[in-house]
Formats: sequence, structure tokens, C-alpha cells
Amino acid sequence: MNTIVKGALLAVAGVAALVMVLIAGLLHSADADTTDGQGGVQGVPPEYERWIRQAAAECPHPELTPALMAAQIQQESGFNAGAGSDAGAQGPAQFVPGTWATWGRDADANGRADPHDIGDAVVAQGRFMCSLLGTAKESQLRDDPRRLALAGYNAGWGAVQRFGGVPPVTFANGETYHYVRIIMASMGRFEAVGRAGRLSVRGSGRGPDALRRAAHYIGTPYSYGGGTPNGPGTGFCDGTNGYANGRCAAESTVGFDCSSLVQYGYWPDVQLPRTAAAQYNATSDRPVTRGNLEPGDLVFWADRSGFIYHVGLYAGGDRVLHAPRTGRDVQVQPLDTAMPAADYHGATRA
Repeated sequence: MNTIVKGALLAVAGVAALVMVLIAGLLHSADADTTDGQGGVQGVPPEYERWIRQAAAECPHPELTPALMAAQIQQESGFNAGAGSDAGAQGPAQFVPGTWATWGRDADANGRADPHDIGDAVVAQGRFMCSLLGTAKESQLRDDPRRLALAGYNAGWGAVQRFGGVPPVTFANGETYHYVRIIMASMGRFEAVGRAGRLSVRGSGRGPDALRRAAHYIGTPYSYGGGTPNGPGTGFCDGTNGYANGRCAAESTVGFDCSSLVQYGYWPDVQLPRTAAAQYNATSDRPVTRGNLEPGDLVFWADRSGFIYHVGLYAGGDRVLHAPRTGRDVQVQPLDTAMPAADYHGATRA
């Protein structure tokens, strides 16, 4: 929530200078290997970890991960509970009095709600970000809801609405633009290895970016019919699919199926259709041989009739990132064992 939300209209000259220094260091990591994954948090002061985990766990939106919160606190205050600004922002999450009055609570039960108390501030940050994520998803704006929420935290949701997304670099000396970019680029340093491991994605461009975006949900459950371009969601059962142990698991499981994960990865840059077969038809004019696969290419499997029943994203090293089936999680597997090897149909480039 830097100077804009605080009503300072970016008159503080030191803010722009600080942003430029941070860009030099952190954006370098965005050009190198970027690791996205689902899991815990690492590299934060121990007094913050409990509260970061709690705040993320309390939010129903899976995009609010501990790593995202940690990267945001680093950008706001460098984990300095005593931080303050000339614009009246206070504490590690840099709340101003007006915003604190809305989101602040006595989370650590010490008898006072104080923006300098780590527990109070981090839980309030999580509550505010969670609300913004919900607003971002409902807005139908074509961008990652995490980016939109961060922009709203920094500049106010009105600025996001005004520009139809993250304000451009020409707005407010680029503060919000760089705030969002730095946090998204630095999340990887705070991500602990989760149960499904992590995926290192090299390069940039449409394919690697889609793979990197989808890899954020490694470890997320498979849900037949679940998931949208905005993220995981509950699915449905159709008489054959979506069942586990004789009951419809999909309707109570928040997750992705194979094609919604791929659709999510490419959205909004490429607006792929919803099903695996439709995605193949939409991209079949750009086939890729197995020897020329690149990260983010779409890989398909078909049954004996030729019906395309499964899709994933090529993850490099002869592996695929995919949502396999009911009862399994989004994961990275070798191409030859992800699905029956004889069913491998081919690959395309979006």
C-alpha cells in the first residue's frame, strides 16, 4: 500500500529512488530462472512466519500464498516492524490510519490493534489482499488476479479500474507498475519446497510464461470440470468422470482439470478454448515434433478413435506439467509415463 493509497500522490522523492534501486536487483532475477510452486515459505524472519502462514490459510483464494505475502512485506518495509513514511504509513505492511481502521484487528490478542505489531499487521495485510483478489476475479479484467490485487493494494482499486488493469509505467512515476513487477519477480526466493516439488522455468515469452503461471498450482487437486481462467474452482460429475470411491468428488474439490490448467496458463495472452480436443483444434495448424518441443508447448494424448482426451504443458527435459485425473494433483511427470505412451498424439504451439 505505498504512497498512493496513503494519499501522498507520490510527492516523496525518495520512493522513486528506492524503487529504481530495487528494480536493478530484483528484476535481474526475473530474467533468470524463475521458480513458481505451491508450498510453504522460507527466508523470512522467524517472528513473521507464523503470521504469514495464518493469513494465507485464512483466505479462500489460493492465489494468496505465503510466498506472495512475504514478497509483498519485503517490498513494503523490508520486514521492518518499525517502518514509517512521511505519508503516515506504519508498520511492516505500511497501513495508513484510514485503511487500518477498516482492516486492522488485534490478531495477536495482546489487547490492542497496532499496525506495528507483526501479527496484527500481517493478518490485516492478508485480509485486505484476500478481499482484493476476490474483487479482481469478479472484475473479469484480463490479467493475473495477483497482479491486479497488488496494484489495488498499492494504488487503490479505483486506479485499476481506470486503466483496466495494472496502471502503466507512465502512471505515478511507475511506482505501481514496478511495485507489482518486483513482487511477482521476487516470490520465488520465499517459496519453500512443497510436497510436489518445484519447477524451474528458463526463458521468457508466451510458452515459458504460460508454463510458469500454471506451475504456480503444482500440488493443487484435480477436479473434473473445475478451474477457469481466473484460477481453481469446483467441478462436476457427468456419470463417468469426476468420481472417487463411488461418490462425486469433483463437485466438492477446488482445482483444475487438464484443459483448464492449460487454459489458465495461457490466459489472457492466448485465450484457448476450454476442452483438450478444442485446444488441439485451435492450435493444430502449428504442430511441433517431439524433438523440437519447447517449454509451454501443448502436448496431447488421444484414444484409439483419435479423440483427444488429455493435454498438458511441456516442461522441458522430456517432462509434462499436467493435471492427471481425479484423486491426483497437478504435477510434473515424464512424457512416457504421464499417460499411456501409445496414446501420445502430438504437440502444438499456441
